[in-house]
Amino acid sequence: MRIAQVSPLWESVPPKHYGGTERVVSYLTEELVRLGHDITLFASGDSVTAARLESVCARALRLNEGIFNRDAPLTLLMEQALGNSGEFDVIHSHLDFLGFPLARRNLTPTLATFHGRLDLPELQSVFREYAEMPIVSISNAQRKPVSWANWQATVYHGLPSDLYSFHPNGGEYLAFLGRIAREKRPDHAIEIAKQTGIPLKIAAKVDPTDRAYFHSEIEPLLADPLVEYLGEITDPEKNEFLGKAMALICPYDWPEPFGLVLIEALACGTPVLAYRRGSIPEIINDAVTGFVCEALDDMVKAVDRLAEIDRGRCRQVFEHRFTVNRMAQDYLRVYRRLIMKTEEAESCLTSYTPWPNFATRM
Repeated sequence: MRIAQVSPLWESVPPKHYGGTERVVSYLTEELVRLGHDITLFASGDSVTAARLESVCARALRLNEGIFNRDAPLTLLMEQALGNSGEFDVIHSHLDFLGFPLARRNLTPTLATFHGRLDLPELQSVFREYAEMPIVSISNAQRKPVSWANWQATVYHGLPSDLYSFHPNGGEYLAFLGRIAREKRPDHAIEIAKQTGIPLKIAAKVDPTDRAYFHSEIEPLLADPLVEYLGEITDPEKNEFLGKAMALICPYDWPEPFGLVLIEALACGTPVLAYRRGSIPEIINDAVTGFVCEALDDMVKAVDRLAEIDRGRCRQVFEHRFTVNRMAQDYLRVYRRLIMKTEEAESCLTSYTPWPNFATRM
């Protein structure tokens, strides 16, 4: 199958550090290549892939310094990837709704996976305008605000089975991994460490939009001797960081669409403590792979119950539900359905016989 994978340009594929969407695009692309498909990856020029790489900018936009226009390369990306017909059997866009105008006019079946939150009110009119566009959610919870849209499937993210190794014995610290942002509630993670007396290690990036929050509300809390801030870390570093943790702390206070870090922890055998928000109950089996908590007090109490969690079971759940092979097979089923629907529609058009024009026969 000839498949185009269209990635955002903000990070490379895979990203050097933080970058959930681009990381998933990389895992999916490489697995589809391994399965024997002809894959073209549209991404930044510093991406690394076994697929055919088509780039419109030399490097990921986040690495650019000074004044630059990020819309220019994005416009070229959409034209080159979504504006052509006939080169691919299916086009898979990870640009959310940005590719809809071109995809609507493209004869090639085009699928869009949404990676972000969909509960923002201004999105309603976009989904209604492009109600025919085939789309995929990354959790059932994510699609609820626009449940009436043209959803083709929910496809959970997946990781290569050998990316992280199983750590049967947890360490003596709690872990917070991802991004310093108000909705991620790193302040709650720090408070849990203080109330339990257990050290907390924070491995996270700070986006420009979150720097004021970091400096005013989080940085002063890092002076606590229980807290160690590591900054951004790489995949090899994550294996040890997560694997040697007692638990991953995810006190997210927003409708989390998926949370790639949750399954990264499970791959290491590390249980997860998270609030009941968004997709969390779909990913974490309460009292099996961690604890789904209602509030801060519940999470503090859950720390005392971590010994109840079987780390081997966490790894087993990952292997059963969250591998890249399972993700790729799920997407291949969606691709085939879209191609079949397109072929059936084209067949109906070519076999259509118009009514005789009786006026010309009189």
